[in-house]
Amino acid sequence: VAGELVNESVAEHRVAILPVDSEHSAIFQCLAGESRSKAEKLILTASGGPFRGKDRAFLEKVTPADALKHPNWHMGAKVTIDSASMMNKGFEVIEAKWLFGVQPSQIEVVVHPQSVIHSMVQFEDGAVKAQLGMPDMRLPIQYAFSYPDRISSSFDRLDFSKCTNLTFEQPDTKRFRNLALAYEAMYRGGNMPCIVNAANEVVVASFLKDGISFLGMSDVIEKTMERATFIANPTYDDYVATDAEARKIAASLI
Repeated sequence: VAGELVNESVAEHRVAILPVDSEHSAIFQCLAGESRSKAEKLILTASGGPFRGKDRAFLEKVTPADALKHPNWHMGAKVTIDSASMMNKGFEVIEAKWLFGVQPSQIEVVVHPQSVIHSMVQFEDGAVKAQLGMPDMRLPIQYAFSYPDRISSSFDRLDFSKCTNLTFEQPDTKRFRNLALAYEAMYRGGNMPCIVNAANEVVVASFLKDGISFLGMSDVIEKTMERATFIANPTYDDYVATDAEARKIAASLI
């Protein structure tokens, strides 16, 4: 939400934003020593969550308890549900746009169930750099604190004798529509990502209380995007008003 306002403040105060989330940290590390203008594509990896490969009939019956069982990461309830619905990856795509100054068309999502490759960068010569590691948030957090240096740690090491199968798939945006809705919001710009974020917070809170179905969350978010007031160049006050309006609309739709 309001990435352009954050970046304006960053430029005004001549400071840097150091990414902490594992995917953005991975991209940040892959870009180290490289010219950002030479980066052709940012490739964010996604685990696929607990429902990867499940059909619509299965997803229609998903419970909050089912959605809270993430295969690779231990996170809070809100982020775990967002991961299950792929909305978390959609938010990361939007964040990558602002963090690294790229166009929406330069950001790709690839499903990588093992969560060993945390993200990649493809350069204009065709080379791809990837950052690998255990699925442990302590590493990217530590790197943000130690940057530009690296300091020793006792974290678990990646064991390639056990890590023998790295696979990749295209995300299914028909079953996991939240990722497509986030991309749409990024392309439309303005306050649309704010609308999506507000609506998503409302539907996730409702889902956790059995107030809406798993697939119903996407329906409410999409309808909120259609009904909320679109502002192409929002101010901070516009964002505050948009957040309140979108939450009210989403709640009424539930």
